[in-house]
Amino acid sequence: MNRPPGAAHEEAIPIYNDPAPPRRPVRAVGIAAAVTPRIANEFFYMAHDDQTGRPRLFDTALASGLAAALLAELYYMRRITFEHGKVHVLRTIPPNDWLQHVVLDRLIAQPQHTDTRTWLTFLSTAAYEQVATRMWQVGLLQQHQVSRLWRQRTVYLPTDINTAAWSWARLSQQVRNYRQLDHFDVALAGLALHTQLDTALLDGAPYSAQTHLRQLVNQSWLPLRDLLADLSSVIGAGVLSHRTT
Repeated sequence: MNRPPGAAHEEAIPIYNDPAPPRRPVRAVGIAAAVTPRIANEFFYMAHDDQTGRPRLFDTALASGLAAALLAELYYMRRITFEHGKVHVLRTIPPNDWLQHVVLDRLIAQPQHTDTRTWLTFLSTAAYEQVATRMWQVGLLQQHQVSRLWRQRTVYLPTDINTAAWSWARLSQQVRNYRQLDHFDVALAGLALHTQLDTALLDGAPYSAQTHLRQLVNQSWLPLRDLLADLSSVIGAGVLSHRTT
């Protein structure tokens, strides 16, 4: 039986190098078709409308969710693990992905800071732009300049709507049909649940589908559940701070 990353007897643990979700029914056009799926990339897609690029989440939930997704990527690659609110570096071998490398380097450079919530808060300050840049570099997103009230801002739109909508459609269908999820989709399900994206994901579904989603996440590996619990705390603290200011 396979053990999760970070478990005892490390030699028996399989290496999950960003486990790929099921094959998309429609391939993206151009260079985006050959891109390895990343948890943070897919969560970015899910957290935005696939046609307008408008966020489906409020700022704190989106930024913190992306930060947690980046940490989850390193967890699946056995670089880090989580236990009782702390993040621990297991291996210092740099990943091939530049953004994963950046995040791991920061964890290594600050060994005195192990509080997962602290790292989620810190990483959330740049997670949106970093993930968007990584996706833009490989052709998953395109930049659009939008003018509003004499100010311009950059909006990221998917280069292929089928690619952008695939994780959302796949996860929604699997949960509504009470199916089991692979490692990749369990992470996405957990991120959706703890950022409150699940409400939109399962809009119109019976309550039993929501219960099934929670059961899938609650039965996932303990380190992942530990990360998600801290994600909920960070988002909750952010909402409370916003309401009291």
